[in-house]
Amino acid sequence: MNKLIHKKITVSVKTNKPENKIEEITDSLYEVTLKSSPINGKANKELIEVMSNYLKVAKSQIEIKAGKTSKTKVLAIYG
Repeated sequence: MNKLIHKKITVSVKTNKPENKIEEITDSLYEVTLKSSPINGKANKELIEVMSNYLKVAKSQIEIKAGKTSKTKVLAIYG
């Protein structure tokens, strides 16, 4: 079974910050600050957790489609 992408969003990520924060620039562009560091995928994992809470979807419904090692990422939201 293929997952259907509900929407794609672009996220600009800043790591090693004192708090997690999400700023919605447009419907498909977000700036996110994360507490964790980008080492060993910690920031990517935290990004999915933070975005799932913000968008009120399950973590399994979010996938990083592009930019896993970049500060700019494209997320697919399934649903």
